[in-house]
Amino acid sequence: MNATVTRLTALGRAELTLLGRNKNNLFIALLMPLLMIFVLRSSIAQMGTDELPRGAAGATLVGGTGMILTLVVYMGLVSAYVARREELVLKRLRTGEASDPEILAGAALPSAAIALAQCAVLAVGGVAVLDVPAPERPELLALGLLAGIPLLAGLAAVTTVITRNVESAGLTTLPFFLVSAMGSGMMVPREVLPDAVADVCELLPLSGVMEFVRAGWFGAGAGDLLTAAVTTLAWGAVTVFAVQRWFRWEPRR
Repeated sequence: MNATVTRLTALGRAELTLLGRNKNNLFIALLMPLLMIFVLRSSIAQMGTDELPRGAAGATLVGGTGMILTLVVYMGLVSAYVARREELVLKRLRTGEASDPEILAGAALPSAAIALAQCAVLAVGGVAVLDVPAPERPELLALGLLAGIPLLAGLAAVTTVITRNVESAGLTTLPFFLVSAMGSGMMVPREVLPDAVADVCELLPLSGVMEFVRAGWFGAGAGDLLTAAVTTLAWGAVTVFAVQRWFRWEPRR
């Protein structure tokens, strides 16, 4: 266990150093989520109160949390994994003591830490500035975040299969970002969607995580959380299988 922690810490520290040298990825990780939350706030403010049972501020907090996770963890890690693959870093790391899961997890640690820190700032700002009550079930909010990060890291690893280089990462990550933003309750609360569409969107990869985030802030029924848990676990299992089966450790030719 100590050896695993040591290896993960070393890998995470190295990835953090590389992240600091890449201005593009650093911008995505630190500033892009803030910009998207402002856009989200403006978009939600145009909706009527009947469409927002939790109010514009509550919808912004829930959607903003999803934006942070998607931009920092998913989109940031696709670029990071592809860059390390093309630079032969992943191939060299596999010749050492670290296992494949440790290599992927170590590379994801800085993104995970940044995402959690930004979600914490958003939560504190929501309570202090937007006058939103403190989370009713903070343990569910934490569970949603802790489930969402490994799921999105796995989905990022899967997306690298169709991403030839860092420059193309913006295109290959866009479909998942748009589908999640519109269907998983980020930019458009699922309450405003037609019932049939909402039922389909409930099965999207990030919908279960967003349900736990929403439940953490405002509470939810046991049935909703059970569906969210099953959806998240199912997508997690599919993602693990896909990474083991198709993830590339060497550059695409």
